[in-house]
Amino acid sequence: MSSGLPPRLLPWLSPEGNPCWLSTDDPDSRMSRLADDMEDEQIECGEQVWAGSRAVLADRAAGERAVRSALARTSESLGDVLRIAHSRGLRMGRESPENAAQN
Repeated sequence: MSSGLPPRLLPWLSPEGNPCWLSTDDPDSRMSRLADDMEDEQIECGEQVWAGSRAVLADRAAGERAVRSALARTSESLGDVLRIAHSRGLRMGRESPENAAQN
């Protein structure tokens, strides 16, 4: 019998750049655990990128290439963390699927 859990927004995109969803009644399924592990890795990576970006911004000698690279990595990490936040908001019933699909 289905518990009626809403689909889970996964922490990665399809090759075409579209959101990926998981429909399961088992929040401890193998795919759910894989998504949890990926989210943990993305958050940890985001923390490292954030620290590196702050270091680049604090370095007055940093050139345009370093600043642009730091901004690009920070933007990627922010996208990952926002997708995670939307996914968790959906699972808590605090987010609408339409908002999550934009990420």
